[in-house]
Amino acid sequence: MNKVLPSLLASDFTRLGEEIEKMETAGADIFHLDIMDGQFVPNISYGLPVVQAIAEKTTIPLDVHLMTHQPEQFIAGFAEMGVEMVSFHVEATAHPHRVMQLIHNQGMKAGIALNPHTPISNIKHLLSEIDFVLIMTVNPGYGGQTFINACVDKIEELSEMRKQSGYVFEIEVDGGINNETAEICRNAGASLFVSGSHLFKSDDWKRAVDALKG
Repeated sequence: MNKVLPSLLASDFTRLGEEIEKMETAGADIFHLDIMDGQFVPNISYGLPVVQAIAEKTTIPLDVHLMTHQPEQFIAGFAEMGVEMVSFHVEATAHPHRVMQLIHNQGMKAGIALNPHTPISNIKHLLSEIDFVLIMTVNPGYGGQTFINACVDKIEELSEMRKQSGYVFEIEVDGGINNETAEICRNAGASLFVSGSHLFKSDDWKRAVDALKG
């Protein structure tokens, strides 16, 4: 089942509570939260207090995308807030399997995020245990970037590996997702669609959400 994950980084932070309610009414399935440390990526987003406030406000699940070094230091904190999904970058830790176990042990779904240049072979040994793979279709760190078409090959490759091996992980895509690119990614095997600027700048949020679901 296809799901839409609005990226709150693209929301109006001065009206965050109102926009959360409006996006929920529009049919959003999960909120996507980008956590950036200014080191792993050249930007800083928001920290734990903001995530806590969002968790207390929303009625739908939260998907935290850690763009940070040493992601293991944040796992317990997010679990206490009731976050349902956490993804981290394989390059960000020396022990990705351990991080995945930490996430699972805290009762959350674990995901691995792949930058556009990172090959699937880097996480092949984790695919049997992972809940979802986040394919970055832009370089991480900033919103509003253009979709990188070459990443579609990676989605197709990952989808074929899932089929051949009988794995059950989902494929999430993030970066430049609009009606056109979402359809391309759906056809390649993705089912979770993160979208920021496209959704929040739309004149009709419900129509925009429905269109991304396909």
